[in-house]
Amino acid sequence: MPRIDLKAGDSKKHVARALKDIRAGYVIVAPLEHGYVYLADAFSQYAVRALHVLRGDEDGVAAQVLAHSADTVSGIARELSADAEKLMKEFWPGLLSLNLRPNIGLNWDLGDDKELDLFSVRVPKATFVRAILKQSGPLAVASAAPAGSGPLLKINRADIKEWDVAAVFDKGPLKAGPQSTVVEVSGSDLRLVRPGAISSEQLLKVAPKILGISKA
Repeated sequence: MPRIDLKAGDSKKHVARALKDIRAGYVIVAPLEHGYVYLADAFSQYAVRALHVLRGDEDGVAAQVLAHSADTVSGIARELSADAEKLMKEFWPGLLSLNLRPNIGLNWDLGDDKELDLFSVRVPKATFVRAILKQSGPLAVASAAPAGSGPLLKINRADIKEWDVAAVFDKGPLKAGPQSTVVEVSGSDLRLVRPGAISSEQLLKVAPKILGISKA
């Protein structure tokens, strides 16, 4: 299993290698803003299952989804309210995760056996991953750290020999940072689920009727 140095070589070749592995149904490791993650084709049940096994997730845990743009998300979600679209426009790419209802008949299983009728999605800023997403379509994502652990900020070259992934794309040590802010969308209602990088004040400026925020 190769370790590919993203600071050296041709970035287009690195993206092409990542796409080849993902399209073949494998899991890769790549850097997001504040941690290394597993990435897999969101529509490959085998690959998503492998991602969960690598992390040691319990049954029923759903992987998050990454998308290249709001347009991509509009194609896989239903009940996108005007306020939700405003949040997408204001904070994507970035550290805002939206919990949305998937389109009926969407052919994927993120690990919950389609029981939740909900998926979490965001458009990341990370350059390398966004370049992959531009060509790959939606990807399932989960931290490359074991379930229950903090973000993996550095690749340990000795440990990766044991990882059952197609490739590790190494950018070097990453900076620690805040987790994403999570907002759930249900029809026309928005509710803050988890505070994070985007403050309540920032959210209220865009969507004043958002629930779950104590207003002064």
